[in-house]
Amino acid sequence: MTIQLHDTLRGSKVPFEPLNEGRVTMYLCGPTVYNYAHIGNARPAVVFDVLARLLRRHYDLTFARNFTDVDDKINAAAIESGKPIGEITERFKRAYNEDMGALGVLPPDIEPCATDHIGEMISMISALIEKGHAYEAEGHVLFDVDSNPDYGTLSKRDLREMIAGARIEVAPYKKAAHDFVLWKPSTPELPGWDSPWGRGRPGWHIECSAMAEKHLGNTIDIHAGGQDLVFPHHENEMAQSTSAHDGQAFARYWLHNGFLSLDHEKMSKSLGNVLLVHDLIKQIPGEVIRLALLSAHYRQPLDWSDETIESASRMLDRLYGAIRGVTVSDAALRAAEPPAGLLAALEDDLNTPKAMAEFFSLARSLNKTTDAATREQLAAAMLASGQLMGLLQQDPEDWFAGDVEGELGSEEIEALIEKRRAAKADKDFTTADAIRDQLLAAGVRIEDGPDGTSWRRA
Repeated sequence: MTIQLHDTLRGSKVPFEPLNEGRVTMYLCGPTVYNYAHIGNARPAVVFDVLARLLRRHYDLTFARNFTDVDDKINAAAIESGKPIGEITERFKRAYNEDMGALGVLPPDIEPCATDHIGEMISMISALIEKGHAYEAEGHVLFDVDSNPDYGTLSKRDLREMIAGARIEVAPYKKAAHDFVLWKPSTPELPGWDSPWGRGRPGWHIECSAMAEKHLGNTIDIHAGGQDLVFPHHENEMAQSTSAHDGQAFARYWLHNGFLSLDHEKMSKSLGNVLLVHDLIKQIPGEVIRLALLSAHYRQPLDWSDETIESASRMLDRLYGAIRGVTVSDAALRAAEPPAGLLAALEDDLNTPKAMAEFFSLARSLNKTTDAATREQLAAAMLASGQLMGLLQQDPEDWFAGDVEGELGSEEIEALIEKRRAAKADKDFTTADAIRDQLLAAGVRIEDGPDGTSWRRA
C-alpha cells in the first residue's frame, strides 16, 4: 500500500512520493535547549519517531532533528543562573536525548546544532540580499515578506490576521511590520559572530533553513513539527528557503501534530501546569507515556490526564500479558511481520488508534489459541508490531515486576506469594485468601496456573 500523509500545504491527505526513488529526507524541528522538555514537546518526538520507523521499512531514510542552541530564552536562562550559555545548552541537550530515549524515541540520523552552522546561515542571508529578498537596516538583516508572493500559503490565513495573532516586533528600521529578522546585532555580553553586517547572531527561522539545506539538500521530502509552528516559524522557513533557491520547493510534505492540553486546559507557565518529561519518567514508565501520546491520531488534539495514563497502562498490561510465558525463537522473530491491518493503519496517515486496535486483535488471537506453534507465531508478530511502534520493548516479567514508589516491591510480592503457597499446602485457605486480598488491595493481581502463580500490577 502507498503511504498516505496529510500535507498541511495542500490541506488534504495525499499519496507520499519521495523526490528521489528509494530515498527519503525528513526534518523535524527540535527543542530550544534552555530547560527540560515538557510533555507537549514530547508529542512530535514520539509521533514522528513512529513515522521514521515506518519509512525505514520502505526507504533509505535520512532523518534530521535539530537543536536550537542560540536564542534569547537561552540568554535569559544564562543570566538568571549565572552559568555560561554553553554549559546550559549542553546540559539540556543531554537531558532531552535521555528523556526522549526513556520514551523509546530512537536517535535521528543527524542532530545539527544551530551554533555549528553560523557560516551556512550567513551564506543563505547573503544570497537572499543579493536576490532582493532581504535588506540590511541598522545592523539587522530582515526578510522582505512582500518580495515573496506565496507568503501565507502554508498557514492559509490572511497576512493581516496572521500578524495580529503573532508576536511581531514593530521597529522603525523595518520596511513593513511583518518583515522578520534574519540577523540581529549582539551586545558584548551576548553570544555573537562576525558577519558582513557586524557582530551578531541569527534569527530563529533562518537556523532551520540553513541546517536543512546543509544536511538534506535544497528540497526535503518531509518537514514535521507541532501545529504551533505553522506560523510564523514554518511559514518563514518556507519563504526564505524558496526565495534563496529561486523558487524550488523547500518541503514536499508538511506534517503537523495537534496540540496537547492538560485536563482540558492549555499548558502554560502562568497557569503552573507545565509537565516536564524529566519529572514524569520518575513516576510513570516511559512506555506508558509513549502509548498515551499515541492514543489519539497525531493531527487531533490530545488531552493529558490521569485517565489517559491509566488507560495506557492497562493497555500495556494486556499486551504484555498476552506474550507473557510464550517463548519466541530468534528464527521466529526474524521471520515475523506486523499484521497487514496494523501496517495499513500506519500507512494511512499514521493512524495509531486504528493500529492499536489491530494490535489488540492480535493479542486476543494469541490469548485464545492453545497450539504452541501458533502461539509462538502470534507472539512473534506482536513483538514485530511492538518494534514498529516502539512498544513491548521489555521482558514481560520485568514489566509486571516494575516497582513504583509507594507500592509493594517485587521481592515483597514474591514473599507474600510464597507465604500464600505454603498456606495452601497446609490447607490454611483462610490465610491464603487473606494474602490474595492483601495483594489485590495493594494493586497486585495474582493468577494461579499449571506452572505456578503469576502476578501483575492491577
